[in-house]
Amino acid sequence: MRQKELRIALVCYGGVSLAVYMHGVTKEIWKLARASRAFHGDNETAPGGVEGVYHALLRHIEERHELKLRMLPDIITGASAGGINAVFLAQAIHSGRSLEPLTGLWLDTADVETLVDPEARPWSVAARAYMRPIVWYLTRAPGNTVSETVSQESREEVRRKISSLVRGRWFEPPFSGSGFTRLIYNALVAMEDEEPGEPLLPPRHPLDLLVTATDFRGRLETLRLHSPPQVEEPEHRLPIGFRSHTPRLGGHDLAHLRELTLAARATASFPGAFPPLRLAEIDELDASEWTGRHAFLERIMPTHVKRGTTEHVALVDGSVLNNAPFDGAIAGLNIRPAQREVDRRFVYIDPSPRQPRQQEGDAVRPVGFFAAIAGSLSAIPRAQPIRDNLEVLEQQTRDAETLRKMVAALRPEVEGEVDRLFGMTFFLDKPNRKRLAAWRAKAQQAAAEKAGYAFHSYAQAKLSGIIDRLAELAHSASSDMDMPPHATIASALRQEIERRGMASLSGNKGGGASADAIQFFRDHDLAFRVRRLRLLARRLSRDWDLDPDIPDDALEAAREAIYCALAFYFSKEDVEALGSDFAEAAANAAEEPGVFLDLLAEKRALKAADEEAELVLAAALEAMPRELRRRVLLAYLGFPFYDVSTLPLMRNEGLTEFDPVKVDRISPEDAPAIRDGGTAATLRGTEFFNFGAFFSRAYRENDYLWGRMHGAERMIDLICSTVPGGHDPVSCLAFKRDAFLAICDEEEARRTCDIDLVRRLREEIVAKLGAD
Repeated sequence: MRQKELRIALVCYGGVSLAVYMHGVTKEIWKLARASRAFHGDNETAPGGVEGVYHALLRHIEERHELKLRMLPDIITGASAGGINAVFLAQAIHSGRSLEPLTGLWLDTADVETLVDPEARPWSVAARAYMRPIVWYLTRAPGNTVSETVSQESREEVRRKISSLVRGRWFEPPFSGSGFTRLIYNALVAMEDEEPGEPLLPPRHPLDLLVTATDFRGRLETLRLHSPPQVEEPEHRLPIGFRSHTPRLGGHDLAHLRELTLAARATASFPGAFPPLRLAEIDELDASEWTGRHAFLERIMPTHVKRGTTEHVALVDGSVLNNAPFDGAIAGLNIRPAQREVDRRFVYIDPSPRQPRQQEGDAVRPVGFFAAIAGSLSAIPRAQPIRDNLEVLEQQTRDAETLRKMVAALRPEVEGEVDRLFGMTFFLDKPNRKRLAAWRAKAQQAAAEKAGYAFHSYAQAKLSGIIDRLAELAHSASSDMDMPPHATIASALRQEIERRGMASLSGNKGGGASADAIQFFRDHDLAFRVRRLRLLARRLSRDWDLDPDIPDDALEAAREAIYCALAFYFSKEDVEALGSDFAEAAANAAEEPGVFLDLLAEKRALKAADEEAELVLAAALEAMPRELRRRVLLAYLGFPFYDVSTLPLMRNEGLTEFDPVKVDRISPEDAPAIRDGGTAATLRGTEFFNFGAFFSRAYRENDYLWGRMHGAERMIDLICSTVPGGHDPVSCLAFKRDAFLAICDEEEARRTCDIDLVRRLREEIVAKLGAD
């Protein structure tokens, strides 16, 4: 049975009240992840509801295509109201808890009458009577905004709520910042009241969450130049990120609830609607101690902590500077283990794809004074395209394909060299740990000798890469904000390596590095070990998975052994495991690089990790069928030949998935199975400048239901598209229909939404797609 993981890096755009629609979409991602976990679990009972439909689709693909598929949402980013959805989804994935409390937050409390600050409410119907002409002009005058942008059945409700807002306080945000903070915190607490299930990712799999915020006052950050040596520049971007390795059991929070509350409140602090977030709001949530407060603030706002200005920080909406945090999702690709073939998707939710301001054929009118100011300050920054991010992903995909083609072209020659080097040794000798280590050393020496003068460029590329990573490690391990720049630390490390004679790369007569250089690589070349094992993982998952001569259980056992061996090396990347004394050595890496190198070699103990990994590999090789053992040994011992040829060209250090990346969008424009017309035909939150759903519960219920429908449709599209050659479109449409009807059943049972709205939607589904 072929194995594959559909990994989703989710990007949630900002969209004001369209956040309710995005919650419906993320709920389906959560439901699919739950169904996928159940499909791969020990419980043979299929789940109910829409999860049962997803479960049945995964089973159908397994039976028809002999493909066992798992869906893993392991990178979540968001901005503004999309950031709130990102925070709650990541918490649900990590803790195994329910996402249902967020539905209550959006439907019950995301209304202007709930969000408005008590001090901003008019004290009576007669309050500020002098404002009534302005209220009339805004809501009832010919061509008024309400009549132009709000549907007829909701206009009176919207007019009443606008009247209350206008007759409230002026020149201050109408909504309560502390009230909003409390709502978010209470929803997170309500999640904890639910009985947790298992986390939705495999144990120890990394989960990344990042939301954007804007530091309104900014802070001065140091830039190092040639002349003058350094300058200070104001910085307003404030990404708030979390990374955690998934626990084995549910019930463990992704982070302290106050940290998650701060992230959600800060990213959605819409300018003018909410006051900027101040830390006092988070401190005042309850009387309990906020454990880890200083460490958290030092991580997300180190400059403010150093200068003692944290209490003056004012955070506003993340969409002001970054409405589509693709870069944070791309950064999350680092150091992600893969147990089988990976289909990596970047999925972004855009409820209302932007249209050009000037349509073809429209009369050309000059941009007005206020329009230019408003567009420059708000609309244009929020609508910046993602082309730059997509180009980065496309380049990574091209690099991955180039690397694969190079390895495939080299394979016959490399395997011939390994065959000549070892002959019948593979079949005559039992592959125990000592023999495997000796074979590995012999193959590495042979690769160096065969490379000739090309080996020098390879070794220099390896050395430079190791030094760069060591300098980065020094920065990430140290809490000293006055550390010298990366280049200074790297230069000090290189000088120390050269002083010790470890940079001599041609000390052996037959070619290869000197004994001191080899020792340095053994102590610090972690990336080489990872690259070697990942080559085996890719061969097992991509090249040999469908070979009828190799039993499926033997392939699965080999994969488990490879990733068990990889785990020994991935654990060495954990900075926290290096200890507090290493943090001090990292802070002084530029002044005492020798102490830093020696302590790191001692802490990581890569030689011991090699022995543990090779024990696992030797045991696995002994149990393998002869043909599979031969192929694994040819790839494992042939890796130095591949590495010498490809590393100087690709400069890829093997610490990313390095698989092709596809990008998918989720929006009403992409989900026509039930109703054509896209956003205009389905969503109501787009009314009143995207604030519409905050004025009407009926609007919120409508957008939430369509979010679930569109989310289900696009998730099924993604699952079907990962099947080699594509899945039967007729079958996919039938599963979509079943998912739509299951969602209607769930919502009718929960009675969260108006029952007539759900029934009308069911009738439309049956009319378009048929009954069960």
